[in-house]
Amino acid sequence: MECKPVPAKLLHAAPPYGQILSQQKWRGSSLLQSLRGSVKTIFEEELGVVDFCLSNKTCVLYVSESDLVAGNSYRRKIVRFRNANSGLQGIVIVEKTHLSEQYFSGLQKFVVLELGLTLLPVSSAAEAAQLIAQLALGENKENPFLRKSVSRLLEPVVLSLVLQIPGVGKVKAMQLLQRFPSIHQLCGASVHELEPIVGQATAQNITAFFHNQFT
Repeated sequence: MECKPVPAKLLHAAPPYGQILSQQKWRGSSLLQSLRGSVKTIFEEELGVVDFCLSNKTCVLYVSESDLVAGNSYRRKIVRFRNANSGLQGIVIVEKTHLSEQYFSGLQKFVVLELGLTLLPVSSAAEAAQLIAQLALGENKENPFLRKSVSRLLEPVVLSLVLQIPGVGKVKAMQLLQRFPSIHQLCGASVHELEPIVGQATAQNITAFFHNQFT
């Protein structure tokens, strides 16, 4: 069944700060149970391919461990998610576990490099709930993953993503994010651009980390 775009009436009637719109399918799930006490959930049947919608017009798609292990059908869903949210910020949250880890690198490159979306890994539904709450309750009602100042970019999840790159420690991660204020820009940086910041060896590690699936 083809998923429909998010109706315009929902986009113009985004939930109040500290609340989220959620697909009905998540009612009673462990993820939403973990959200209790932090944000209020409003259930909607017309969110299309979107799983959660926040007050700052950020839309979230959740890719579970079972989605990754089952095959590549989730990729079509992510493409529909991207296409359905023109003008909005789309974030893909993926459950990265010992079972799904082997599929994560390919998904990361597909989502970030090919589609230009933000991809954030979590280890469980409970961690996903914490991340969604953080997004919904971000300082100054902004999405912490869209802020351009360096201090605000270094949210724990974003920093941990950069730290997965071989040879990149916390100091280099901070320098990289200062020069490239989004994960998408970092993915597209050349070795020549990266060398002055992290050196030749680490620069090559960074480009290999993001591009080896496409060579």
